[in-house]
Amino acid sequence: MAAPSGAAICEDFAEFQELLRVMRTIDDRIVHELNTTIPTASFVGKVDPGQTCKELYESLMDAHTKRERIIKDCISQTSAVVKTLKEEREKAHEDTTLLKQLRKEQTKLKLMQSELNVEEVVNDRSWKVFNERCRIHYKPPKSQ
Repeated sequence: MAAPSGAAICEDFAEFQELLRVMRTIDDRIVHELNTTIPTASFVGKVDPGQTCKELYESLMDAHTKRERIIKDCISQTSAVVKTLKEEREKAHEDTTLLKQLRKEQTKLKLMQSELNVEEVVNDRSWKVFNERCRIHYKPPKSQ
């Protein structure tokens, strides 16, 4: 899936989460994908498991890289908004609307930061399953 770019996706946390949910489809379906594409011993000659594992590896790497970039970009953007609001708050102590906006953005920032932890768990699970099924068919480059 092509990820939307720019600030729009970061402004609405629900939209941000939905995008990540859709982008995590490959990780959610990895067991099914491996079961349907990596042959059992009786079907080894009909499919090239090395090529299949290589393609799955590249897809996983691409998906993980894109999601991490989106999460970190949104964290950076939201951090900048929080910083700006804090500076404005220093100048206008009595502005309750500004305080509410600052709290809202701080909460969103914390939620986005927690998505990095979720991403780590999702990625670890996917790599564990991938390695269990593909380790004898494909050896990924050492960069992982």
